[in-house]
Amino acid sequence: MAYHETRFTHDARREVLWRTLCHSYFQRLVAPGDAVLELGCGYGDFINHIQCGSKIAMDHWAGAADYLGPDVRAEIGSIVDLRAIGDGSIDFVFASNVFEHLPQTAFAACLAEVKRVLRPGGTLNIVQPNYRFCCNEYFDDYTHVAIYSDRSMCDFLRANGLRIVECKPRFLPLTIKSRLPVSPALIRVYLASPVKPLAKQMFVRASMEGNPAQL
Repeated sequence: MAYHETRFTHDARREVLWRTLCHSYFQRLVAPGDAVLELGCGYGDFINHIQCGSKIAMDHWAGAADYLGPDVRAEIGSIVDLRAIGDGSIDFVFASNVFEHLPQTAFAACLAEVKRVLRPGGTLNIVQPNYRFCCNEYFDDYTHVAIYSDRSMCDFLRANGLRIVECKPRFLPLTIKSRLPVSPALIRVYLASPVKPLAKQMFVRASMEGNPAQL
């Protein structure tokens, strides 16, 4: 697709970022035997590095399969239709920079599918641009069609039957396309710091209502 040749080209720095994020932050949320599903996996930088029992990666871009590790099951198709994934079979659903690309009706349909495939206690984990902090750059990506802040995202998830477990309005910088080096040591310091300069992406974690997530 043209998007992956222009706006979202492969960048080795992205792999460094996500390998460090997985090892230093997200791995604590994933148990060794968990089944993990990534929605809109792109180049597979999250799903390739998370350690778990089984992995599924879904993207509508057929080229995604070329970047996935041998332990990842690739599903090429719309994240609104998860029929290839069984009911109650997933512990951890992850989506990074995905839902701003969907009309709200499609997002709601995706959430219905996510709730179907989640096991009791399973979670949906979202990293997403926070419009409150990046309004000037938000539509530099021509494929953004929906606007969410940390407040509206949490409200939308609640309106669609999910319970908010955790919300970090400022979690990560918006992009790796800057003069700052993408260094594992610097990333670990950033994650540990209570002060998040340039943080314009949020992290929201949710579970099905009535099913407490394991923290």
